[in-house]
Amino acid sequence: MSKKNSVLTTDKSKIFASFAPALFVFFWSTGFIGAKFGLPYAEPFTFLFIRFAIASILLFCLSLWVGASWPKRTIEVFHITVSGLLLHGAYLGGVFTAINLGMSAGVTAIIVGLQPILTGVFAQILLKEKVVLRQWLGLLLGFLGIVLVVSEKVLFTDTTETKITIAAIGAAIIALLGTTFGTIYQKRYCSNMHLTSGTAIQYVSTCIVMLFCAISWETMKVQWTLEFLFAILWLVLVLSLGAILLLMYLIRHNATSRLSSLFYLVPPATAVEAFFLFNERLGIIALLGMLIIITGVSMVIHKT
Repeated sequence: MSKKNSVLTTDKSKIFASFAPALFVFFWSTGFIGAKFGLPYAEPFTFLFIRFAIASILLFCLSLWVGASWPKRTIEVFHITVSGLLLHGAYLGGVFTAINLGMSAGVTAIIVGLQPILTGVFAQILLKEKVVLRQWLGLLLGFLGIVLVVSEKVLFTDTTETKITIAAIGAAIIALLGTTFGTIYQKRYCSNMHLTSGTAIQYVSTCIVMLFCAISWETMKVQWTLEFLFAILWLVLVLSLGAILLLMYLIRHNATSRLSSLFYLVPPATAVEAFFLFNERLGIIALLGMLIIITGVSMVIHKT
């Protein structure tokens, strides 16, 4: 009987593992939709502080409910905290700041879209992961596809003047480096952390940093509209809980170069969602870019 249960558990794990990447891409892509709903009603760091404060409470409660194990050594807490500040603080703080400083979401997406290529480079150096020629070509194709998807939006639908300042570029680069090294750091030092308790610690540290930034540079005024409440609930439940826990799971079970290639699928997924939700343009250039991205990702994740 126990052997049969073991087989069933293994089968369920394999089924979940096969669906997890697609589910992660969908969840992650909706973050831009949630930001579009909520950012008009709160400043970036204030928005992120509220999001991580709620997410921290929920994850701590979830960790206690499931009886999650907590790190016993100070060095473990340190590594989990550093990983969280890179993956959540630097990445989201950088993206929101760049857009707040006038950089279009499209240009920001192109800069952050370099993440899989950088991760592939540093994964070879720091994690000794082998990235073969086919995968390098796939990474380059994926980035080319992102440029095509985003360029259509920038060229044909963005009618407002976009300010690309040194500060905005710097913020976008911080986001790029945060998500790149956060993924590598998580894989190297935090692969054995419990998903719920470890992520709860990451959220608390990020929440503190976001609060400090909000107090330092923002008014912290919030318009508690239905749109803002919807955005907060969506970003907390779907992104901060669903997507992040999936990301931690994928980091633990996949090579970082293969995992990072999934981020190439986020812009086209967001474009499709924006097409249905906001009637945003989805023309031939974007469709061609999506096809190129899918081809590139398949080249990276295919196991020889």
